[in-house]
Amino acid sequence: MGYDLVIFDNDGVLVDSEPLANSILAGYLTELGHPTSYEESLSDYMGAAVHRVHDLVLERTGQPLPGDFDENLYARTFAAFERELKPVPGVEGVLGALIESGVSYCLASSGSHERIRVGHRAAGLDEWFEEEWIFSADDVGRGKPAPDLFLHAARSMDVEPARCVVIEDSPLGVQAAAAAGMDVYAFTGMLPADRLPGATGYFGDMGQLLGLLGIQG
Repeated sequence: MGYDLVIFDNDGVLVDSEPLANSILAGYLTELGHPTSYEESLSDYMGAAVHRVHDLVLERTGQPLPGDFDENLYARTFAAFERELKPVPGVEGVLGALIESGVSYCLASSGSHERIRVGHRAAGLDEWFEEEWIFSADDVGRGKPAPDLFLHAARSMDVEPARCVVIEDSPLGVQAAAAAGMDVYAFTGMLPADRLPGATGYFGDMGQLLGLLGIQG
């Protein structure tokens, strides 16, 4: 089917940030006395807002994270982004084809607006997204797997949820899109399809996405 709005997740879909961000998060939690491997960080936190980190650590250990945890985590992450972050290969071609086809798109991320913009500047994607096309879990209070963020994006872009499709790469994101009543195509660049149950379809590189959306590349 054709769609009126394509909603992109950011980390791992537009920018290749998941390896960097999860390595930093795992290392910082381990440094604070909460041993966490890179694989555990992906499993527990990929696609989630930072409040999930606080919630799970408190639930598992009974110990709150330090009051400056977010500030320090962001500083480390942003510094790594500015040194190393790249766009996901092929994503600029997808965005260009959507514009040529007259299909609207936006971004809905668990990350903060600052994190999104820092990443886009570093990866050279800032020219592709107007400010009013960027939505963060900070805007709604509840991050993925709750559907709130995707519903907020659709409402703000004046498109019915059933006419939207979400592009995701995390289990939490796929759950959120399904809960919002939207189709969701899962990008298997980081996790295999069997770790992303419930998606409408799957693709392993951006060259396949336009075909799934019914758009000529």
